[in-house]
Amino acid sequence: MPAERAGYTVTMFLIDVSRSMGTVRTVDREDPDGSVREIEMTNLAYALQYVKLKIQEMIFNGRKTDQCGVILFGSEDTRNIVNAANGGYENVYEFIPIGQPNAGTIAKIDALEPSTTTGDPIDALIVGVETQARYLANKKTWTRKIVIITDGESPIEVEDWEATVAKMDSLSISLIIVGVDFDDEFLDYTEEGKSNIKVWFAYFCVDLADIPSKAANEKFYRTLTSSMADGRGVIGNCDYALQDVSRPEVKQVRSTLMATVLRIGDVDARPGEAIELSIKTSKCTALVRPKSWKKFALRESNKDEMDVDEEEKPESSEKIVYASLKMKTDYYIDLNAIKEGEDGDIEMKKEDDDESLLDPQPDQGDKPKKDTLDRVEKEELVRGFKYGTTYAPCPDGQFPRLPTRKGVDICGFFPRENFRRELAMGEIQYIWADPSSPQQQVALSSIVKAMQGGFEIYDDKTREKKETRPLLAIARWVTKDGMDPKMGILWPNSFDNVDCLLWCPVSLSSLPAITRLTFPPFEMPFADDVRKYTFASLDRLVNRKGEVLTEHPYLPTDEQMEAMNGLVDAMDLMNAGEKDEEGNRLPWFSTPEAFNPAVHRIKQAMFHCAVFDDITSNPVPPPHPDLLVFFEPPKRAMKRGQNALQECKDIFKVKEVLKRVGKAKKDGHAHAQEEDDNLLLLDRKRPLDKTQSQMSIVEDPSVSSPKKSKQPPVVDDGSETEEEDEELLLDKKNPAVPEHRKDGALPTPARSVSPHVDPGRAPGRIIGNTYPLKDFRKNIAQGDVVTKAVEDLSAVILEVIVKPFASRRKDEMLECMEVLRQTCLEEDEIDAWNGFMHEIKDKCLSKPGNPSFWEAVRQVGRELSLISKQEAGKQGGDSTVTENEAGEFIS
Repeated sequence: MPAERAGYTVTMFLIDVSRSMGTVRTVDREDPDGSVREIEMTNLAYALQYVKLKIQEMIFNGRKTDQCGVILFGSEDTRNIVNAANGGYENVYEFIPIGQPNAGTIAKIDALEPSTTTGDPIDALIVGVETQARYLANKKTWTRKIVIITDGESPIEVEDWEATVAKMDSLSISLIIVGVDFDDEFLDYTEEGKSNIKVWFAYFCVDLADIPSKAANEKFYRTLTSSMADGRGVIGNCDYALQDVSRPEVKQVRSTLMATVLRIGDVDARPGEAIELSIKTSKCTALVRPKSWKKFALRESNKDEMDVDEEEKPESSEKIVYASLKMKTDYYIDLNAIKEGEDGDIEMKKEDDDESLLDPQPDQGDKPKKDTLDRVEKEELVRGFKYGTTYAPCPDGQFPRLPTRKGVDICGFFPRENFRRELAMGEIQYIWADPSSPQQQVALSSIVKAMQGGFEIYDDKTREKKETRPLLAIARWVTKDGMDPKMGILWPNSFDNVDCLLWCPVSLSSLPAITRLTFPPFEMPFADDVRKYTFASLDRLVNRKGEVLTEHPYLPTDEQMEAMNGLVDAMDLMNAGEKDEEGNRLPWFSTPEAFNPAVHRIKQAMFHCAVFDDITSNPVPPPHPDLLVFFEPPKRAMKRGQNALQECKDIFKVKEVLKRVGKAKKDGHAHAQEEDDNLLLLDRKRPLDKTQSQMSIVEDPSVSSPKKSKQPPVVDDGSETEEEDEELLLDKKNPAVPEHRKDGALPTPARSVSPHVDPGRAPGRIIGNTYPLKDFRKNIAQGDVVTKAVEDLSAVILEVIVKPFASRRKDEMLECMEVLRQTCLEEDEIDAWNGFMHEIKDKCLSKPGNPSFWEAVRQVGRELSLISKQEAGKQGGDSTVTENEAGEFIS
């Protein structure tokens, strides 16, 4: 579909306000937290959301040439240009004349209510076409659109509709019909029990022989849109239209062609050796920024105190008006600096443009500083530019401009291979030959072909052509006489029927690197502006003796290089996307489908506030799903990279660096400890060495005194920081330490309350035997070690159930199995769970085994059996086990 011209469009909205549009419906509304609730609204209010969103888009763009008008059909009153001239066309009302929409347009549409009568949509269509045609009588190049919003319940006069279609085709009008509860193949929606208008109109006691049903109206609308030429007729469901209009998209528009010239050589000094072509430029890409926010404040009413004759109005009747606050700048000179013989610094202070803020009263702390500052007016100052440590005054506000001339001057050519892709970061523009001059088109096409062909390199001995190097051009662009020049790159490009150049602005500091291999004696300016920063080599180390080292902790080994290459290959996203029709994997990331969240989310919030008056009851919904497509990495790539990631961790010996937490400095005073100080510090301190950590906190009361039964004091080394390890903290599930008994001794706890607990992790595992479930949940929360965590927890469960006294941890292992099964089901580790279940069954039922534990698993039942196809399918996974096989396995 060709890009539309930006603006220069008139859209007519034909809105059905008939009695049937007052039917109340239930609409699902999604809150920001993801919950869905139901709200009630009329069909008219529901359909008007589409109209307000489309009009809000015009207001958002802010183009004077993007205009619209609103016509109602089915209204109580009649007012339109066709009725005024020829009569007829009843119940069609021109609600809003054609013009640039504003906030008042949205407010008028919000006030619409369903009527008690009906109107013919074909009458409204004819009125809309005639109103639009009269307004655009002298604007033949403008785009014309008509949008009909209806529920299809109103009767239609279908005679001579072909003439209306022919009229619309002659004016190149695009027609869009948005139907409430219309059948839609995209949504797979079909309304059942279409209402029959004959029954509804029987109340009015009129002849209903020729009144069709809603199904027949929909069929007529589809015939009407399909009869229009060049596919300019579209019909759709209102639900789908609301989804489509809220979807983030990159709008393609046609840029205006700007005339300039392209020069090669000096056309003034050497006209015989120079070339000058007439060209046109247009935008290829344009940078879009999020809309800026403005600060508003309540405007105070300015009453004239001398006007005593005017009757005072109550405060409740005064209109509340909010006004936009603007920024102003005040200038101050430091008087102390002037007295000391130094240059006085001028401070600029930006403040809100409010009467109360123009001369703020400083607080007591700012008073000495405020007295040394003298406020001056902007007209008394002279602009200056800093040059080194001094300022160069510029009374005119800017230095004289260069005597530049409008046009694009090619300064030289260089091989395309010397241009680094990361330098092309600016907005791209097209450079075309003059469309009205075939001679200029041939000349520009010759330059493009010559740059694409480049120069040929021949072998010195055989004189055979070795290779061809395409060329790019360095150009100097001046948009207007006397304007500052811009330096950039010209890239040759060929389309099907036309050749052109692409302009890309680059930094002046990067040009010397680009032109390193250009033709001598070509020399670019500002070569001394390049800053070179050097640092030591990453793969070559030399000791103090000058010897080159081949082995060093800073030098990667072949094994490390191979592991890193495997990790990079595993993270390849070129085949991590969905499958195409032929079953081939597509790339995961697509630039046309990636949107700027800041731009579209702010736009969505602004549009929502324009459609709904009360954002408390109707908060801004969550972002559109298309905006969040690339927020989460693909599970396929993450799962594929688990083994490579773990291999890198093992080879590079990656360890978690614990956060150092600062503590207060010692104050040098010894304070008496409270009775429970030692117990409270158990959650924060850790022993200094293994000997201290292995000491029992409570000794035998028969051989120790109450004083010795307390925890040994922790020695403070005076350092300002201390390390905290989550593994060394006390388990919060352990019961609190009881108070002292009367005999002065503490009972021996079931498990030592020592802050140092051995996690019991085997080498290479991330799940320990001490707290397996806690370790498992901690690693699953990280999201990148799911496969490893499932494998290690399975191994821990198999080890624990065959150890002596395994019955004491039976309930703990059953809980671990429940969490493990749920994780495998959600994270697509179904094969790992089914294999684990076969293994645990064989190990429990073999000798010596643990039959009692397997019996406990059987008592839990189907919740701990194999994962079947039905269960896996609900989570988007796959399994080879049927539901019957899963039931037989556990029974």
